[in-house]
Amino acid sequence: MKNQSILTGMLLIGILCIHGDAAQKPFGSLVVENSGEAEPANGNTTAAEKDPDSIVQMVQRSIDNSTRRRELGYLSCGTGNPIDDCWRCDPNWENHRKRLADCAIGFGSHAQGGKKGKYYVVTDPSDFDAVNPLPGTQRHAVIQKEPMWIIFERDMVIQLKEELIMNSFKTIDGRGVNVHIAYGPCITIHRVRNIIIHGIHVHDCKPAGNAMVRDSPTHYGWRPICDGDGISISRARHIWVDHVSLSNCADGLIDAIRGSTAITISNSYFTHHNEVMLLGHHDNYTADVHMQVTIAFNHFGEDLVQRMPRCRHGYFHVVNNDYTHWEMYAIGGSANPTINSQGNRFLAPENRWAKEVTKRVNENKDEWKKWNWRSEGDMMLNGAYFTPSGAVASSAYAKASSLAARPSADVGPLTQDAGVLQCRSGARC
Repeated sequence: MKNQSILTGMLLIGILCIHGDAAQKPFGSLVVENSGEAEPANGNTTAAEKDPDSIVQMVQRSIDNSTRRRELGYLSCGTGNPIDDCWRCDPNWENHRKRLADCAIGFGSHAQGGKKGKYYVVTDPSDFDAVNPLPGTQRHAVIQKEPMWIIFERDMVIQLKEELIMNSFKTIDGRGVNVHIAYGPCITIHRVRNIIIHGIHVHDCKPAGNAMVRDSPTHYGWRPICDGDGISISRARHIWVDHVSLSNCADGLIDAIRGSTAITISNSYFTHHNEVMLLGHHDNYTADVHMQVTIAFNHFGEDLVQRMPRCRHGYFHVVNNDYTHWEMYAIGGSANPTINSQGNRFLAPENRWAKEVTKRVNENKDEWKKWNWRSEGDMMLNGAYFTPSGAVASSAYAKASSLAARPSADVGPLTQDAGVLQCRSGARC
């Protein structure tokens, strides 16, 4: 980067991310902000995205603009990753946290999180009472009816007593500190919408339940035993998980089931786990036929076994991810899902019996040969191979297309910062 471009780059920061939010200094647990009108907190799952082409065009413009800025030499932080280039170039990101909400892509691109609400500062890592959470705790923050942008006062490890049941219009933003949700039950996103989870570690999650748990200021109820997922998404929509590091949970790292849709999982780092990601509840649960999930710019890393993801029924765009480890397979499915794999990098294990990227689960070839699974522009290394099936025409994958893929040769820089970022005040993140 030439020196004369630095000033120009600084002047462009306000253009790079769409809507800035006013900087506020926290006091107590809440920071009051002019939030505007919030949407209703409750909503039912909607059908599939009706205009996937508009999403593709929107993200392609974002990628092209990011690439053009980099080529012109304006920003040394430009990588071509349209999410990161939207906000990470701003050294004042800490005062403009909510710009992140304008940077989502893919099927979860409409997730607002707590953009229209107040800041809530978590000051207390304890979780003594799941029915009467203390103000200042993570549980007290996520159950509020109003939109909330939740940040953390300091580094902390939060060991939950029961699963953390989120209310709608919430952002969990761990940037600038080191936050772990671990060693107990973890995050549940159930019958809500507009959730953003960014910049936290989620690991060593365990089952819990057969207990009363509060899910709003005015309601608590009996919860059965949870599976021990890292992030469990059920009957929810407009969900975005970004720059999260996940590992070593009792069940899945991320599960999305029971009619959930409009989900993006991006820039995250998955390690040390068997059944990584389940998308779709059951082969007979047909409400998942409308599910749409984007999986983009993630790194599937060491000591992973299978399900990256394992899909049922819906439409799944797996794009520009880096697969460096699996023991059984990378992408699997049953019950006729549509899988659109584009621009990924697959490095097969040394085991000659585990070179195949794909797995059709409990189905014979007469059935799965009709399913629409394609690999387009993927890089296959060390003998990796993808078994396609179904239609070849791009029109068959319209509902499984959510952004324009970059060449697989770009996967390295696109995913090099997957997982939790080391963000510090006053510097680019």
